[in-house]
Amino acid sequence: MVAKHSAAVSTCPIHEKGLQIINMPDLVNLEFCLQICLSLSCLDQSDFFFCLNAAGIKGEPLKRENHRKGSVVNVNPTNIRPQSDTPEIRKYKKKFNAEVLCAGLWGVNLLVGTENGLWLLDRSGQGKVYSLISRRRFQQMDVLEGLNVLITISGKKNKLRLYYLSWLRNKILHNDPEVEKRQGWTSVGDLEGCVHYKVVRYEKIKFLVIALKNAVEVYAWAPKPYHKFMAFKSFRSLPQKPLSVDLTVEEGQRLKVIYGSLSGFHAIDVDSGTPYDLYLPTHIQGSIRPHAIIILPNKAGTEVLVCYEDEGVYIDTYGRITKDTVLQWGEMPASVAYLQSNQVMGWGEKAIELRSANTGNLEGVFMHKKAQKLKFLCERNDKVFFASVQSGGSSQIYFMTLGQNSLFNW
Repeated sequence: MVAKHSAAVSTCPIHEKGLQIINMPDLVNLEFCLQICLSLSCLDQSDFFFCLNAAGIKGEPLKRENHRKGSVVNVNPTNIRPQSDTPEIRKYKKKFNAEVLCAGLWGVNLLVGTENGLWLLDRSGQGKVYSLISRRRFQQMDVLEGLNVLITISGKKNKLRLYYLSWLRNKILHNDPEVEKRQGWTSVGDLEGCVHYKVVRYEKIKFLVIALKNAVEVYAWAPKPYHKFMAFKSFRSLPQKPLSVDLTVEEGQRLKVIYGSLSGFHAIDVDSGTPYDLYLPTHIQGSIRPHAIIILPNKAGTEVLVCYEDEGVYIDTYGRITKDTVLQWGEMPASVAYLQSNQVMGWGEKAIELRSANTGNLEGVFMHKKAQKLKFLCERNDKVFFASVQSGGSSQIYFMTLGQNSLFNW
């Protein structure tokens, strides 16, 4: 019998199967090892069996054992902190009939972009799902509440389009006739064929750096009376096609674009417009898949962790190796993301790995019961949202709560 605590989230009774434990021979302080409670439906193939190792962990490959240990499942979560503060993974009941490609938090609620539309998932209690825009593909999004805009790469031509949050809100509430009369969106320039973008905040400036098929564009937000992103720099006819992009400010002075391609990672000095190679993994034959460009904090914008294939390398913005350490995933991740906790999370078919961004050391492993494809969506504070792709192209959304102090505080 499933306990009723929210229409949006599936829970299950105590699993007799328990947690799959990973043998950690290098773990000295066993009392610091946290066991993770299981809060997914027993009948769903995407059940998770996982364990978190929170101290004394080195980055060596793990030896996985088959023995199991009993687990405690929370079937009636409340807003009161439990005696054992342990991370958890929960699943929303809503099944999207198309693949979920992106999402962004709007207040407490979640905007969800799929292959065929934009939705709002009400996380405030009722668990309702509202269709906002139909028959349009949403590839990437970011919510900028202070600017009243939702940035998206969307449509068949992968245009960069801004939707006004007030217009989206009125599509649900229908309480502002003036907003309803206005056009609900505007385009950023005439950009088409957008591959990826990144919003970068530096002091009071908001930059928007965009990767196109063979170019990179940099825009900056112009406040009122303009209230839009305006073109700042353009870099055309690049020798490599950018697949992912970021922007760093070196020592508060020099702007540099960093982008990943099928051959490696590259940089562009914004002032001179000169592109150069940062890191080319020549030990890998053929093309690579760049996962993430992570500008490391507290390094004056000069040090970067670049993740590709099943590895991560620490370099500076001139291409010099800064650490002998190589971040090594236990398997090829389908998705990699940097978290505000200064950790890097990788989603593989067999497990989710949590690693330190500074050292690459393993800090947690979340085992899947069965192999599945997972995709990072977004995160805020200690909440990480991701989606699964199921047979037939349908998707479900999960969220993981990592922080101890705010567990169950929704």
